[in-house]
Amino acid sequence: MKKFLCCLTLVTIVSFSGLSGCGNATNNNTSPDKRTETKLTEMDHSSSDKVPKGLKKAENPTYKVGSQVIINADHMKGMKGATATIVGAYNTIVYVVTYTPTTGGQQEKHHKWVIQEEIKNAGNKPLKPGIEVILEADHKKGMKGATAIIESGEKTTVYMIDFTPTTGGERVKNHKWVTESELSAK
Repeated sequence: MKKFLCCLTLVTIVSFSGLSGCGNATNNNTSPDKRTETKLTEMDHSSSDKVPKGLKKAENPTYKVGSQVIINADHMKGMKGATATIVGAYNTIVYVVTYTPTTGGQQEKHHKWVIQEEIKNAGNKPLKPGIEVILEADHKKGMKGATAIIESGEKTTVYMIDFTPTTGGERVKNHKWVTESELSAK
């Protein structure tokens, strides 16, 4: 029995860790334990095609709008290896951030990606690692308005993509963001 419970716990942990990148929990269970699990995994798979004010379209992106690519990133379960269609390409600065959700819960470490235009009063100059900022991104529940620490940043082309997870399920539309280095030609 002990061995069974150990295995069950391990499977549960592994399952939830696979969802922690960009999961889209729609669980409305309001028990305290379930709310904590949900907070760690909520991310809108599909979102609006609206982009932040001031974000500039890439003039000559490596991957053109409408082209198909392979996703090499694993922000969420079923993403790595999926075929995606490029729906937008933009030049900006992307950041890896650590923040605590405004809804409470555990700190979200090493979140990829928040772009310059999704940071309150960021201006147009690169932000240095260690700086504290306020997020305007709404990728996950509790993200918008959260205080975050910039871990790293780089100027690059970011892409908005549509894809069907390799694990099956509904097609993800207007996923924000993947970087050029996280994609390869199909």
